[in-house]
Formats: sequence, structure tokens, C-alpha cells
Amino acid sequence: MGLFEDLSRFLENRLDEFLKANPHLELMALEEQLRGQEEDAINLLGSLKRRQQQLEDSILETAQSIQRWHERIKKAQAANREDLAQPAQAREAALLREGNHLWGQMQGVKDQLEKTRQLQRQIHDRRRELKVKIAASEANRTAAAAASRDEPTAGWQQSPYQSFKQPLDPLEESFQRWETEAELEDLKRQMNS
Repeated sequence: MGLFEDLSRFLENRLDEFLKANPHLELMALEEQLRGQEEDAINLLGSLKRRQQQLEDSILETAQSIQRWHERIKKAQAANREDLAQPAQAREAALLREGNHLWGQMQGVKDQLEKTRQLQRQIHDRRRELKVKIAASEANRTAAAAASRDEPTAGWQQSPYQSFKQPLDPLEESFQRWETEAELEDLKRQMNS
């Protein structure tokens, strides 16, 4: 299990590094995640609406049954048929409890619907904001690419007589710093061995 966890952690770290190095991709991944969440919220809304409709139908059906049993109770009492009136009253009471239970469920579904609508709107607004950021990022990347004129091949467009050994060459400084740090790390490891 340790190897699998290490591999998982390694992959997560590499993904984080890659996304940090490519912020436009991080924004796109976040937008994709939000799109999925918005789709889930929309699907949940549909499911909750169907459930609400089912509960409303059940409540209506229960109300009609209560009304029917109430009329039967009146008839049985008018005919002095207590042997029928009492069980009918018990049935009416059971139907009233069932109706109350269904009503409570419907109120819960309505609350969930409202919360899900709010969540869906928030996700939608966040996605819209993110799309603006992505567009701005793309515009910046396009401008930077145009300015650098394909940075990896920029060296081909420079004069061959330009000296890269000038003390202010930032690429040379970066490589020297990196190589020096690597040598120091090697020396530390050798001293600790």
C-alpha cells in the first residue's frame, strides 16, 4: 500500500508542478471541474423536480382518499354503523399521517431545490468569471508569444556575432547558479556519506 500511496503522491505533486508552470492550463482544469459541478447541479435539479412532482401527485391522491374516507365516516355515522365508522376513522387518521409525512418530504425537497438552484447560480457565475480570466490569460500568452517570436527558436534570429558570455546574460547566470547548487548538493552528500 505504501508504494501505491507514494506513486499517487508523486503523480499529484508532478501535476501540481505542471499546473503551476502552466497557469493557463490550471485555469482550464478549474473551468472543466466547475463545468462538471454545474452539470451535476443541473442533473440534481431535474431529479429534485421529478421527486417534487411525484410527492405532489402522492399528496393529491392522499387528499382525495382522505376526502373519500371522510364521506364514508359521515355516512356510517348517519346510519348508526359504528362498526364501520370507527375503522373508517382509523383509516382517515392513517391517511392524514401519511399526508403530513408526504408534505414534510415535499417541503424538504423544495428546500433542497432552492439550495441547489443557488449553488448552480454560484457555480455558473464562478465559471463566467473564470472564462474571463482564461480569455485574459490567453490574450497575455498570445501577446507574449508574439513578443518573443517563438521563444525556443529566438536564438536563431539573433546575430551570430552576439556574445553570450557577457556578464549580464540572464540565461547564463541561471545555468551557472543551477550548476553551482547541484555541485554543492553533491559535496554535501559526499560529506554526509
